[in-house]
Amino acid sequence: MKLYSLAAVLVLALHLIYLLWVIFGALVARRRMWLRRFHIASLIWGVLVEILPWPCPLTLLESWLEVRAGIAPYNGGFLLHYLDALVYPNISPMLLTIAGVVVCVVNLGIYLYDWTGRFQLRNQKSSGR
Repeated sequence: MKLYSLAAVLVLALHLIYLLWVIFGALVARRRMWLRRFHIASLIWGVLVEILPWPCPLTLLESWLEVRAGIAPYNGGFLLHYLDALVYPNISPMLLTIAGVVVCVVNLGIYLYDWTGRFQLRNQKSSGR
């Protein structure tokens, strides 16, 4: 049972790292195209998991490990459970979902702005301006 409990904590840490990656990954991936692609995919996944009734695989794994460890798993998603309990104790689930989606969309907007700026610069160079 201790092994399951330790594994659940490790998955929780991985979940938190992934959440930080989704929020701040654009800073890390700035000049690395393969990381940018992974971050964009992570952002899209984050939006889909928040707005659709899809469960997060890390939440499912964490819950499965907690049950095996004899710990009552939490209901709902990672964001709602941990951020609501620790950071924003009285925030509505809908507002938390909206905030998560907004963070992802802002990151995607930064990538889009950067991509369109490069596209325009390339067109200006090729037209001789």
